[in-house]
Amino acid sequence: MPATLEVESTLTDRYQTTVPETVRRALRLSKRDKIHYTIRPGGEVVLTRADASDEDDPVLGAFLGFLARDVASHPERLQAMDAGLVQRLQALTGGIEVDLDALLSPDDE
Repeated sequence: MPATLEVESTLTDRYQTTVPETVRRALRLSKRDKIHYTIRPGGEVVLTRADASDEDDPVLGAFLGFLARDVASHPERLQAMDAGLVQRLQALTGGIEVDLDALLSPDDE
């Protein structure tokens, strides 16, 4: 059975606290992540990482996490895009308007 770790944090005058590093690591929390609290009848509070909301794309989130880890561990791999590629991308996408809040058609889903 794994050992139980116990840590403390202090509430500020505004009832805020810093989540201790050991807890952040155990829950794999990053900045802006949400925390879920379960309050049990005896007064015990269980802190867990909140599940991604329905609006979050788990595949995109995993991919962006992969990119972030790769950039952090291998910054030497980053390369600037040359002006020719930028111009080509602008020529291909220039003038295209996208409504990110619009629903997809049934054919596009």
